[in-house]
Amino acid sequence: MLRMMCKSKIQKATVTETNLEYEGSIAIGKDIMAEADILPYEIVLIVNLNTGARFETYAIPAGKNSGVIGLQGGAARLGEVGDKLIIISYEFVEEEKAKVYKPR
Repeated sequence: MLRMMCKSKIQKATVTETNLEYEGSIAIGKDIMAEADILPYEIVLIVNLNTGARFETYAIPAGKNSGVIGLQGGAARLGEVGDKLIIISYEFVEEEKAKVYKPR
């Protein structure tokens, strides 16, 4: 059996921009994505620490070393510039490995 486990998370990421006119997603600086082992178009869970909102979307890369955390499309309605977020990625792990699993 596979268990869905927290692969990595970005703690207290600060929203730097919002763009309602985009099709949807969260833009994350390439270097931040690499450090958290998040690939382009990977599904992530977003927790807005300011509002308590939780929602899923997919990650798209912003410029390297840009520091961008941008809510795009409908997600732009779920946060404002300055809000603190937790961005969580997941992976499926065999049950035996899950018993000793540690996220990044």
